[in-house]
Amino acid sequence: MKKLVLLISLIAGLALAKTTITVGLDADPPNLDPVFSNALVDRQVQNQLYDKLVDLGSDLKIIPMLAQSWIVEENGAVYVFKLRQGVKFHDGTEFDANAVKFNLERSMTAEGSRRKGELSLVKEVKVVDKYTVQVTLKSAFAPFLAVLSDRSGMMVSPTAAQKYGKDFGNNPVGTGPFKFVERKRQDKIVLAANESYWQRGLPKVDELIYRPFPDDDVRLANLLSGAATVISPVAPKDLNSVRSNPDLNLFTFPGLGHQGVWLNVTKGAFANPVLRRAFAATINRETIDRVVFLGTALPSNGPFAPGSLGYDSKIAVPKQDISLAKKLLADAGKPGGFSFTLLTAPGPVLTQLAQVYQAMAAEAGIQIKIEQVEFGTLLDKTDKKDYEAALLGWSGRSDPDGNIYDFMRCGGPLNSSGYCNAKVDQLLNRARTIRLAEARAAIYSEALKIIQSDLPYIYVYHPQITIGASKRLAALPLVPDGILRFKSVEVK
Repeated sequence: MKKLVLLISLIAGLALAKTTITVGLDADPPNLDPVFSNALVDRQVQNQLYDKLVDLGSDLKIIPMLAQSWIVEENGAVYVFKLRQGVKFHDGTEFDANAVKFNLERSMTAEGSRRKGELSLVKEVKVVDKYTVQVTLKSAFAPFLAVLSDRSGMMVSPTAAQKYGKDFGNNPVGTGPFKFVERKRQDKIVLAANESYWQRGLPKVDELIYRPFPDDDVRLANLLSGAATVISPVAPKDLNSVRSNPDLNLFTFPGLGHQGVWLNVTKGAFANPVLRRAFAATINRETIDRVVFLGTALPSNGPFAPGSLGYDSKIAVPKQDISLAKKLLADAGKPGGFSFTLLTAPGPVLTQLAQVYQAMAAEAGIQIKIEQVEFGTLLDKTDKKDYEAALLGWSGRSDPDGNIYDFMRCGGPLNSSGYCNAKVDQLLNRARTIRLAEARAAIYSEALKIIQSDLPYIYVYHPQITIGASKRLAALPLVPDGILRFKSVEVK
């Protein structure tokens, strides 16, 4: 009898044991509401909470998600989506065409929405029937499906969004494979498996826990100890430690993003384009790649990664030219140089990077004061133009429009410099309406040449995606957007 009780207890204990994946990130996600989010680290969590109308495959091709199929009419100006049936949000609200209409219109109209630029060509969202929605555009918009594969296509519960308003980001509700449980700022975000997920048999683990580890050494230590199951990114100095560990897998592959320096053109020294060019001329991209990133970063000539639409190999990667920097300083009436404050988020790599910029600028007499602020504060300051220069990049999108339009057009929601050039706006708007890839690429090259002269942003390098994971993880998809997707992942 005692043996039977013991056996039953053992079986019950096994049944109750949770399979948990702990994910180490380099920052605490600032906002889990896709409408107001503008950080890559947000998307790591959002992609587990929210399904999108469409998604990206590992080859960056558009694949169905909540939209089972679609047709394009009127020469690219009308999209008709057939929606998946029987899907419910985590709070029990039904997903249907009305929910799609609510979400798209919320992204287009909410005060402070970061999605307005992405959806600016949407003219009307019409419910055709319960599971069919028609989106009419003001004109053909080549990147539309790519836009819907990211935050603009994430579907949130209309019930929850109306209930919580601007506090929805602290109470997120989607249709995704995992649902929100709790959050402690700067400590953890806990998600639980969605038992009613529409993809039968998924997810395959019970719990996801996201932990912010801004310090690269701490992030690596958690992976090595097993306290974290997977981390992203892996710092360049730590790649060999992960690679040589028999219990770990290291995944490295080219991403879509870019990194560089925002310059505030609305006030201060960088309101003068000559001083912007002077500082830019001090930057040695090859040295940054070699010293800071140990040869894992690719010097950049713009926002488009090599191999992606929009990349133009004929546009040279700018070289360091200290003599030119000094001449420009003299031309601007600053022969002795000038000083400015460079904002950066915490972390040893970013600290080292900022110090390298500081040393390079000093060769021309330009003095940089480095100021570290928490990542969310950094985003807030650049958004409000409350800064002089800032180290910030972009995780990248599959369509070039997503890497340049909202950053470089007048009044764009991601335009942290305050830059405005009517000719650039004209070119970027034109590129959105053309479906022929070669023609679009030529327009982006023309716009980029103007931007590289005006220099509201200094494109410095393209980072690689680096992921360290326990070998206990199986079936982890590797997508060039750098987002970890866990719905099909198993723990051995």
